[in-house]
Amino acid sequence: MLDFTMKRLDGTEQKLGDYRGQVLLLVNVASKCGLTPQYEGLEALYEKYRPRGFAVLGFPANDFAGQEPGSDGEIATFCRSSYGVEFPMFSKITVKGEGQHPLYRKLTSLPAPLGGEVQWNFQKYLVDRRGEVVAKFDPRTKPDDPGLVAKLEELLGQGA
Repeated sequence: MLDFTMKRLDGTEQKLGDYRGQVLLLVNVASKCGLTPQYEGLEALYEKYRPRGFAVLGFPANDFAGQEPGSDGEIATFCRSSYGVEFPMFSKITVKGEGQHPLYRKLTSLPAPLGGEVQWNFQKYLVDRRGEVVAKFDPRTKPDDPGLVAKLEELLGQGA
């Protein structure tokens, strides 16, 4: 998953390979979704585990009921002002259907139970320090879900 270069909300290019050695949670996000309050939990996870080599990577997408209509600048302002988001956020992409971004094409083409179509906003993929996807979590799975946190702690405990 680390072979891609993505554009950040501020327009700068970011190689996902820069995150090699960290545990990652890749999440397709949206600002006008019933699940949007998960931003708060995602930021809390990021703040708690960042010192141990963890990052949340947010990928805004407007693929579900038009729930991310804003520009990159509007998304950045909303995330900071509404939820205090400090974790890395990337430029809006398409996560399903025609025009699907290559990163999500790779994620969705993984063998079951990791792959398969993105179900909705806030689907989560947990990536180990080698860049391998090791778990997928349903959009309704909250960031503080005991199963998600246990898997995250297990991966962080494995060292760099």
